Amino acid sequence: MRKRRTIYFNDARHYYLFVFEPPMKLEDAWRPIDEVAGTAVDTFIYGANRGDGCFWPTKVGLRFGDDMKPFDHPAYWRVWHNMQSLMDRGLDPLTVLIDRAHDKGMEFITSIRMGSLGGVDESYKLGNGGGWLAHSEVRDIQLRMFQELVNDYPLDGIEIDLAAGGGGPDLFRPGEVEQNVSVLTEHVRNISEAARSRPGGPAVVGVRVFPVEAMNAKYGLDVQQWLKDGLVDYVAPLLYGYMTLDPDLPIEWLTKAAHEADISVYPALMPYHDDTGSGAYHRVFPTPERVRAAAANYWDKGADGLYSWFMRWPLEDTERSILTEMGDPDLIAEQDKQYVVLKRSEHAAEIGYDAPLPIEIPSADPSKRYAIPFSVADDIEGKADRIKHVRLRINIIMVMGADRLSVLLNGQSLAGEQCTRDYGNPYGVYNAQWLEFELVGVRPRKGQNTLEISLDGRPEDMGGGITIDQVHVEIEYGPYASVL
Repeated sequence: MRKRRTIYFNDARHYYLFVFEPPMKLEDAWRPIDEVAGTAVDTFIYGANRGDGCFWPTKVGLRFGDDMKPFDHPAYWRVWHNMQSLMDRGLDPLTVLIDRAHDKGMEFITSIRMGSLGGVDESYKLGNGGGWLAHSEVRDIQLRMFQELVNDYPLDGIEIDLAAGGGGPDLFRPGEVEQNVSVLTEHVRNISEAARSRPGGPAVVGVRVFPVEAMNAKYGLDVQQWLKDGLVDYVAPLLYGYMTLDPDLPIEWLTKAAHEADISVYPALMPYHDDTGSGAYHRVFPTPERVRAAAANYWDKGADGLYSWFMRWPLEDTERSILTEMGDPDLIAEQDKQYVVLKRSEHAAEIGYDAPLPIEIPSADPSKRYAIPFSVADDIEGKADRIKHVRLRINIIMVMGADRLSVLLNGQSLAGEQCTRDYGNPYGVYNAQWLEFELVGVRPRKGQNTLEISLDGRPEDMGGGITIDQVHVEIEYGPYASVL
């Protein structure tokens, strides 16, 4: 049965057990819950393991740190001693979090990474990191870990994380994926049955999957079959290996299939606007306007709720405001937004997740237009009286004022729209320019749009071409109707 949820995920490490100095105070132990309490977050998901250990006192798997002593990193030392300091006081580290979540009115779900498993025979793992789930011994330990969690802890659900770590080689050997598709489906089925048959009532079963249907098939995830068989209560599409926010996350195939089975879809709002993987100079967190644009598109594509994580930490007013807005599409409907076309990451492209930008135009050719697709959830035509500005901003590398360009939006030329220019690179200011169009006569439509650009001509003594590096669509609302 589909359900509206607003989710925040904490991986137990970076902004929790890695950070605080032992012995752990209860105020610090409650921090992951308390920092999102009072926002729209009604479901807290805890990443309860990593490939080298678990973040609860497991009797089945390997507790994180048990095989690492002496520790070679302060963060790992803190993890083990923070958990132990609670246990020495008779407190289970996982129960402390679950109870606090329930006190604050939140569901609590534990998420388990499936791509690797600490404490088992290393021969199960290939040199490239793959092959774990082909071994029944590994699947048996994972199943018993889930059984331990649902039977021994008062949690509300479990999440099967099959998207962590970048993809399929962590699950099966290259070349052996197809023969193991049914193996993984049966593994998901067994975990689901363990969660739903627990004494005291069924637990929610979720699964993290890839956002692209072909990627799931490539790596052995038969998501369509899981949905048809009703093995899960929700799916969360994301790409862990590329953590840049994509406002055009391609989830339409997933929402269609999931909703036909009455199963919820919670797409993840990835935590960065840009990072070094796509050519940025450093990691950049998205503004509220950028998050609103992505959230609006996800709602428009059929999302049943939104899933967020790894925000700038410590969470402050901006982050808490985002977590409040993302819980209700009505709250962001008439607020300022910035739609940003995704930039390519070589790693993501290699495993099947490409992006429209950057586009290299090698030379002047007025007959060749380069298309850039993007989506806009706002009804710009229907809300025209409330919209103050619609701006299109294009960052172009190696462009000059003497170049002749054609820019079209949905087949209509922008030659009649006001265009201004600014420096386009914070370091090499001469290397790029921002072209900013104030859109009045030609505006984006609700849903799919296409921007087309051609380099029509350059000075005779200038060779080479240009690169379309960034595209932003900014929508600014006003408090009053824009009429006389």
